[in-house]
Amino acid sequence: MDMITSTSNPLIKQVRALRLKKTRVATKTFLVEGIHHVGEAVQAGWDIEIILYAPELLTSDFAKELLQKTQEIKLQPVSVNVMEALADKENPQGILAVVKQKNFSFDNLKINNAVALVSPQDPGNLGTILRTMDAVNVDALFLLDGGVELYHPTVIRASMGTIFWKPIIQTSFDDFVAWSKNKSIQLIGTSAKADVGYQTLVPQTPWVLVLGNEQKGLTKEQVDACDVTVSIPMQGRVSSLNLSVAAGVLLYQFSIDHEKS
Repeated sequence: MDMITSTSNPLIKQVRALRLKKTRVATKTFLVEGIHHVGEAVQAGWDIEIILYAPELLTSDFAKELLQKTQEIKLQPVSVNVMEALADKENPQGILAVVKQKNFSFDNLKINNAVALVSPQDPGNLGTILRTMDAVNVDALFLLDGGVELYHPTVIRASMGTIFWKPIIQTSFDDFVAWSKNKSIQLIGTSAKADVGYQTLVPQTPWVLVLGNEQKGLTKEQVDACDVTVSIPMQGRVSSLNLSVAAGVLLYQFSIDHEKS
C-alpha cells in the first residue's frame, strides 16, 4: 500500500477527527496509540478497522512482529510528519489503530469481584483504576450514571492496555443495584461515616466495591443501597484521597490480603 505523506489526505482527516468526542460517539470507534496499547488491543481480539504506522519510527523488533501478526487487519504506512500530526503526544512511537467500541451487558456476566464507579469525572482516574483492577485480578467494572467518556484518549493511555481485557458495563445505578441484589452480590460502599474501617472488613464473595465521584462521593441514597460501608482513616490535614488512590488501597486490601488468609 502506498505511503500517505499529506496531512490533507481524507483518511488522515477522518482519523484525526477521532480526537473529538462527537466523532467517537458518531462512528463508535476510538484511537489507540503506541506499540504496547495497540499490541494489547490486537492480542485481546478487539475489532480493529485499520492500523497506521510510520516505518521510519517503528523500528523495534516487537513492533515489527506486531505488524506481522496483523495480516488480516488493514495496514496503512504514513510518513513521520503525518504520524506526528495524528499523535496525541510529542515523539510518537509510530503506530496507532482505529478500534471499534464494545458494548457489554449484564447478560451471562459472572464475577467474583468488581468495581462500580458512580459518575467518575477524571479520565486519568478511570484508566488508573482499570490498571489497578488488572493488577489484583478484579473481574469487571461498572460505570454508573454517566460521567467521563470510557473511550477518552486519557482513559486508554492511563489504563496501559488493561481496558481491552475487562468487561465494562455502562448502566444506571438503579439497574446495577437491582442486578446485584438478584445475584446476591455484596455491595461495599465508601463513606467517611462508614460502618467499619477498611482493614477489618472481610468481603463476602461475590462483592463489588462501589465508589462515588471525585467531588461528591456517594449520596445518602446510594450509601443506603450498599450492604456495608468502609472508610479509610485520614491522619493528616486532608479529608479524602484521590479516587484512584482510594480504589487502589481498598482493592489491594480486599483482593490480595483476604486471598492469603
